[in-house]
Amino acid sequence: MLKLAAALFSFTALLYLGACGYLYANQRSLLYYPTPAAPAPGAERIALRSDGETLQILRAGPAQGSALIYFGGNAQDVSRLIPLFVKAFPGRSVYLVNYRGYGGSSGSPSEAALLRDAVTVFDFVRSRHPDVAVIGQSLGSGVAVFLATVRQIARLVLITPYDSIETVAKNSFPQFPVSLLLKDKFLSSTRAASVRSPTLILLAERDEVIPRASSDALIASFHWLRPVVEVVGGTTHDSVCAADACLKRLADFLHG
Repeated sequence: MLKLAAALFSFTALLYLGACGYLYANQRSLLYYPTPAAPAPGAERIALRSDGETLQILRAGPAQGSALIYFGGNAQDVSRLIPLFVKAFPGRSVYLVNYRGYGGSSGSPSEAALLRDAVTVFDFVRSRHPDVAVIGQSLGSGVAVFLATVRQIARLVLITPYDSIETVAKNSFPQFPVSLLLKDKFLSSTRAASVRSPTLILLAERDEVIPRASSDALIASFHWLRPVVEVVGGTTHDSVCAADACLKRLADFLHG
């Protein structure tokens, strides 16, 4: 009986270690869901070189004046937001970023790569416009928070944000040592303490992806300026950004 128990324990341990190995080796394919290139009527396509890769940036609206950079969510086709943003922000030049591997951009996504690319995109846009606001949704909220710690952003908007990808992953895989396995942690709550830009945080009332506790932890971590926080009623994680109430609140906040 003891031999059988030991054999079962060894087998279970091997299965567990194998699962940990699989998660470690394939974690980026589980974290990132690149979208294919899509038509973008009404937008200018900008091929921007960053760290040896080419990013496909979509620009819409007036060429001059204030600008807005949008870092989208995972598996999101940012081109679909063009008509909504052009209508909601008629006075701004809008830049929608396709991450590495997304929307025709070359390369493969990782946290380090996305953060480097964000700085490249911001510096390019800032060279053309007197002030630049930034919106980050879901995955993009981690990119936007980082950018706000290394560049002067006029206004920062975070939609359905998290305190860290590590926290979200722990919620999804509680049986695994996520802290040891995860490469791309996007520690937004650590970085938020350094953000000095006026910040608006919009939460979906029925967010089924980001736990509310994760968003609340991020909100509590701001130090210099307390963010304005609002819940958009009747919305889910994927529907909030296109909701009329969300777009109106964004327009009011960006207008100052």
